[in-house]
Amino acid sequence: MTTIAAQLQQTKAQLTHPGSPFELTDIETNGLNYKAYKNAPNTLPQLVAQSRQLGEKTFLVYEGERWSFQQFFQHVDALGHQLVNEFGINKGDRVAIAMRNYPEWMTAFIAIVSVGAIAVPLNSWGKAEELAYGLQNAGAKLVFCDQQRLELLAPALEQQKAKAILARPKGDQTPANAVLYNSLIETAKDQTLPTVELLPEDPALILYTSGTTGHPKGAISNHRSICQGVFNFNYAGACAAMTSPATIEKMMAAGFEPAALLCLPLFHVSGCHSVFLFNLHTGRKIVMMHKWDADKALQLIESERVTTLNGVPTMTRQLMESPNFAKADTSSLFSMGGGGAASPPQLMELIYEKKPDAFAGTGYGLTETNATGASSTGEAYRYQPRSCGTLSPIVELQIRGEEGQVLATGDTGEVWLKGIALLQGYWENPEATAESLQDGWFNTGDIGYLDDEGFLFLVDRAKDMIIRGGENIYAAEIEATVLRCPGVEEVAAFGVPHELLGEELAVVVHPKAGAQLAEDTIRAHVAESLAKFKVPTYVSFSDVELPKSATGKLLKKHLRQAYIERLQA
Repeated sequence: MTTIAAQLQQTKAQLTHPGSPFELTDIETNGLNYKAYKNAPNTLPQLVAQSRQLGEKTFLVYEGERWSFQQFFQHVDALGHQLVNEFGINKGDRVAIAMRNYPEWMTAFIAIVSVGAIAVPLNSWGKAEELAYGLQNAGAKLVFCDQQRLELLAPALEQQKAKAILARPKGDQTPANAVLYNSLIETAKDQTLPTVELLPEDPALILYTSGTTGHPKGAISNHRSICQGVFNFNYAGACAAMTSPATIEKMMAAGFEPAALLCLPLFHVSGCHSVFLFNLHTGRKIVMMHKWDADKALQLIESERVTTLNGVPTMTRQLMESPNFAKADTSSLFSMGGGGAASPPQLMELIYEKKPDAFAGTGYGLTETNATGASSTGEAYRYQPRSCGTLSPIVELQIRGEEGQVLATGDTGEVWLKGIALLQGYWENPEATAESLQDGWFNTGDIGYLDDEGFLFLVDRAKDMIIRGGENIYAAEIEATVLRCPGVEEVAAFGVPHELLGEELAVVVHPKAGAQLAEDTIRAHVAESLAKFKVPTYVSFSDVELPKSATGKLLKKHLRQAYIERLQA
C-alpha cells in the first residue's frame, strides 16, 4: 500500500474513533442499520443555527449587494412567519422555488424547511412545460419565483390554484397572481421564526433529477440525510488537510479568510449542498455569480479574495485558460474542486501548472446521495487524478455484475451505494423507487471499480456504454482519449444503431478556436492509444459549443438523436 493510501486509512481512523469530532454511530431506520456522524445536526435549522451568531459579518455578495448573516436571517424569519400566518403553510406542505441564483433563493429555502415544509427547487433553465410539471407533480401550494419564471408558470399557477411570491420584479406593476417578496419582508421584519417541531425523519427536500427519458423524478430527502451529507464535507476537508500538511501550511500563511465562489445552480446538490448549505453551516462568505463567465469570475476572485472555486471541470479549465488569468490577482485562490461531471486527467496538470500550491480535488456524489459518496483532495488527488476518491465513512459500496452478484476488488461493474445520506425514495413514483432502492442499496447507474487501495474509479454511465459486436466501449474512455488530441476543445462519444454490430461508435468534436482538424486525425489519435474496435466509425465537427445541462453535463441524448436523424436522412 502506498504512503498516501496508508495515511488516508490512518486519518479516517483518527477522525472517526469514539470521542473524535467525526465519531461514528449506528442509526436504525426502516429496519436497516446505517453508519452516521454522531455529532452531525439532526435538522436543517440546527445545521445553520451557529451562523445566526455572526451578526454583521458578510455572508452573501451579489452584483454589488452585500448581505450580512444578520440580514439573511432577518429575511428567513420574516418569510417563515409569513409562510405560516399569511399563506397557511403547514408541516409537510410543498413550497417550490423557481428562480435563478439570487440571495432570495437561499432565504426562501431556509425559511421553507425551518417551518417544516418541503422545499421543491425547480430547474430555472427549464421551459414552461418542465417547470409546470415539477410544480404540479409536487403538488406545491406556493412558489417563490423571479419575473421570468413567474411568466412561464402563470398558466400552471392558475390551473393548480397555487400562489406566487415574486422576487426582483421588473417594472412597477405587481402581477395579479403574485405577492411581492419585499412587501412580505417589510410587514414582518421584526417577527421571529414560528416554532415547529421537526424530526430528523421529516422530509425536507424534493430535488428533480434530470432524467434521460420521460419526466424527471423527484428525489425525496429528509432532514437527517441532508445534514449528514453537508456535515460530511467537514470530514472530507479535515481528512484532506491532515494528509496534505504542506499545502495547508501555505494556505494558512497566506492569511485569506475563506470565501467561496458560487457559479453552479442552486437547484442542484453541487450548488445547494456543496456551496450554499456548507458555507452557511460553517459561517463563510459566498460570492454569487449572475451567470458563469471566466473573466468575470477572475474579477470577483481578485476583488473579493475568493479562496474556493467549486465548479464543473469545464469552468475550471476556462478560468485557467483565460488570457486574463495571468493578469488577475488570484493569490487568494487555493481550493479548486469539481463535481457534477467527470474530471479529465488533463485538468490536474493544468491546475498545478497555473497554481502549483493549489489544494485541488474532485468528488463523487449524486442528487440521490445528497452529494455524498467519495472524495479526493490534495495529495490524494495528485496521486490518483483519474479516481473520484476514497469512500466517505458513512457510505458503503458494492460493485455488482449483470446478474446482481457482488464483484471482487478491481472488477468493473455497476456501482451501488448504501448510506444514511441517501434519498428516501422518489415522490409519487413507487415503481422508480423499487427499481433504484433495494434493501437500503441505491443503484447509481454508474459503472466503475474499486482498487486494492480503496480508490473508486468511474468508467462510465451505464446508459452511455456502447456495445459494438459484443465488445463494451466506455464513452468516457473515448472522450478522455480524444481530448488529448491537440486542437480539441470538447468531445461527446455515443453509440448509433448498426444492423450487424448492434452499435457503432460516433464522436462529435468541438475544435478549439482556429484549430484545423480532420476525421482521420481524430481516428489516428485514438488508434495510437486504444484497441481497433474503439476507433470511432463516425466523426463529425461542431462549430459551436456542445449542449450541456445546467450542471455542465453533456446532453448526449440530444446529440445522439440529431446524429441518428442525420444518418438516416
